[in-house]
Amino acid sequence: MSEIEGLLRAYEQFVRLPWDRTLAGPQKVWSAIYDANQERRLRLRVPEFKVATESAGHGWHAIDLTDTFAVWMAGQEYRESYFEEPDNLDSALEGYTVYIENLVLQFLQKPEVDENSVVAIVGIGSLFGLTFASALLEKVGPSIPGRLLVFFPGQHTGHNYRLLDARDGWNYTAIPITASSEN
Repeated sequence: MSEIEGLLRAYEQFVRLPWDRTLAGPQKVWSAIYDANQERRLRLRVPEFKVATESAGHGWHAIDLTDTFAVWMAGQEYRESYFEEPDNLDSALEGYTVYIENLVLQFLQKPEVDENSVVAIVGIGSLFGLTFASALLEKVGPSIPGRLLVFFPGQHTGHNYRLLDARDGWNYTAIPITASSEN
């Protein structure tokens, strides 16, 4: 069985478990953890995660962050100067962080997203080098009505998560789902 197949099977079992409605927002985050080399395979299987969620009686809503930097950059008045002097972009990236946070917060506040819904974030790896996934999750955590499923290309040990295995990890209370957690 492939890693992504195992991850899907583990998620199918996990999403069927009863949900504790009294959890704090940050405790409602699920991290579907997989090797970054499996990103394309994972993306092909995202519709199957939707089917598993809906089969378990929950709503499914997905947001893809992959192209958000390009969309944000296209709206920047000084974008041409950033391309000429990329070092100047560092000071503007705080605006990108706020843009991403607001985008996800607005998504979580849609009327169809409720306490029985899974909101899936695809493309979190595209934030690498621009902003921190940890900052995003900390900001949106209190606003999660149901569950937030983050497709996470990286690894974890205990509560320590490393996005793309490339930076020092951060300690987070998300519940990890891995291909090996299928049992």
